[in-house]
This record gives sequence, C-alpha cells and structure tokens, in this order.
Amino acid sequence: MKSRFLFSHKYKPLGWFLFLTGMVLGIVFLIKGDDFLSMEVKVFTILKNGFLSSVSPSSHLMFNNIIDEIISLLIIVGSVLVAFSKTRDEDEYISKIRMESLIWATYVNYIVLIIAIIFVYDFDFLNVMIYNMFTILLFFMLRFHYLLYKSKRIISDEE
Repeated sequence: MKSRFLFSHKYKPLGWFLFLTGMVLGIVFLIKGDDFLSMEVKVFTILKNGFLSSVSPSSHLMFNNIIDEIISLLIIVGSVLVAFSKTRDEDEYISKIRMESLIWATYVNYIVLIIAIIFVYDFDFLNVMIYNMFTILLFFMLRFHYLLYKSKRIISDEE
C-alpha cells in the first residue's frame, strides 16, 4: 500500500535524536529554569504585549531568550518525524494500526484537555496548554509503537 503522506523510514533515527534531545533539554530547562541556558537574541515578532505590532519594521523586533522555542521545535519536528515515518515493512496492517493509534491519541488528548479546562485555572492552565501541544504526538507514538511491538512479539511467538 502506498502512503503518500509518510516520510521515508530513513528519517526515523533523526526524529528519535531530535525528539530525545528536545525532551532532555526540556526537562533540564523545567528543572533549572531560565538559568539553564541563555540565548538572548533579537527576534522578529508579529504580536507584542498581546497586540499586533505597528507598521514600523523596528517595532517587530525584540530581545528574547529563544531556548524554549528551540526545545519546542526539537520536540515537535522530532516527534513528527518519528510518528510519520514509514516502517521498513509498511503494509495495510501497519497503516490500520497507525490510523487507530492516531484516533485513540486524539481522543485521549482531548479528554485530558477537557479535564484540564474543568479543573485547572490561571497560569497553570497556560502550562497545560503548552504541554498539550506535544501530547497528541506523544500519545500517538506511545500507542503506535506499543502496538507494533506487541504484534511483532505475537508473530515471533507463533514461529
């Protein structure tokens, strides 16, 4: 079966490297805070203080520590490469597992979000929303790779 929207399986190791690097840096950043690493640079922004920046090009520039953006990009790009790279032996059964895992991850992600909407408030809710960016891919990767592992164990036990 031809999957048009999946990456080649060659990208999966790169995805794991980026994802795990981002996760390790993210955990260290959460523990150490802004003291962890400072990469203060001038960045372009379209929103400033909650409003669209004015027409002046200089008003679109500001200084920001970009380490959290780099960590987020590592996690997102890495997990997309891991989640949506073909397996070496991609077939209809694996496509079915992939689709069911994505649906399951979407349900679980939004159940967690609904619970957070009901029980979490103020800036804690902002943190939940930030983590929510990553959880759908994380839930998908966990379930998909668990089901692949389980199905390969069943096949190897039958042989």
